[in-house]
Amino acid sequence: MENRHRDTYLITGGCGYFGCRLACALHKQGARIVLFDTKPPSQEVPKNIVFVRGDVCEYAQVERAVVGVDCVFHIASYGMSGREQLNRGLIEAVNVQGTQNVLKACVEHGVPRLVYTSTFNVVFGGQVIENGDESLAYLPLHLHPDHYSRTKSIAEMAVLKANGTALKSGPEVLRTCALRPAGIYGPGEQRHLPRIVGYIERGIFRFVYGSPSSLVEFVHVDNLVSAHMLAAEALTAEKQHCSAGQAYFISDGRPVNNFEFFRPLVEGLGYPFPRLRLPISLVYLFAFLTEMIHHLVGPFYDFQPLLTRTEVYKTGVTHYFSLAKAKAELGYEPQEHNLDMVVQWFRSRGHGRKSHSSFTGRLLLDFLLVCAVVAVALSFLPVVGSR
Repeated sequence: MENRHRDTYLITGGCGYFGCRLACALHKQGARIVLFDTKPPSQEVPKNIVFVRGDVCEYAQVERAVVGVDCVFHIASYGMSGREQLNRGLIEAVNVQGTQNVLKACVEHGVPRLVYTSTFNVVFGGQVIENGDESLAYLPLHLHPDHYSRTKSIAEMAVLKANGTALKSGPEVLRTCALRPAGIYGPGEQRHLPRIVGYIERGIFRFVYGSPSSLVEFVHVDNLVSAHMLAAEALTAEKQHCSAGQAYFISDGRPVNNFEFFRPLVEGLGYPFPRLRLPISLVYLFAFLTEMIHHLVGPFYDFQPLLTRTEVYKTGVTHYFSLAKAKAELGYEPQEHNLDMVVQWFRSRGHGRKSHSSFTGRLLLDFLLVCAVVAVALSFLPVVGSR
């Protein structure tokens, strides 16, 4: 087992928030780490962690990076949220072709293990799921409301199908597994939390939506790191390859209302929590119209949508999953975390309410919100009448 800690791991997309945290955890165990990404690490990592600049869309670059590697963590993806979700061409290239490139390179150069970072979305498309498990079928591809989820499904299926493929360099086979994490959070997370804090600070976060009883899940970055390390270990002979060909849902194991989850962040930065609750159907319509507008003007002005349709579903519709399989087969035991460290991280960087807005300012924001809601509602009328 001690020798296993000196294995070499390649992390695709490894220079983002999660990739760096995974790299540092593996490095502490004595492993050799190669970060493969289009840009350097987003946070400080130990000096002997190797950075290789490259793109998973370019097979020759992937091929060079996997030489001498014992295990690949394939976490590179594109199109998870915001305006990225609307760039179908790049989503397809990174998530589907990029994954095919990684699988091919592993087979050609004798890499025996691959752990793929997937998503809840491979089975979820807006329908209520309560305590679902891995026996759930993939959501039919045409039912996905966004191309990211569709391509992640295609990629996960390809990864699991590749399990057992003979390696070109010897008698071994490629063993693969997939982890399906919930929304990631933690101090320093750079994809979702800054966007949420930006909405809070600009006064845009003035309403919530959906039922107060709707439940979703999140996963702290350290729990997700633990799950990946356990999954990689479970692909080895020492663990009887028990995770080979398998998929696992990964979360903190604590379903919670999406907006209540973020209440400590809102109030911790000194802002009032919204009291206005809108119907999810109205917000979904707003997201749909926003996407249509982006489709028209995006080539000239690539603005950030307030919400996409998928984000409305992911935040407002109940969907949470059992951890029984991950606990039984991987030994996964999520530790309890909260948003206290996240609040401290933002406050240490100058975020937080510094003064109360004037009555006139608040009145103006409320007036603009009402106008926006009325405009969205009215814009739907001609669509209904035209059918």
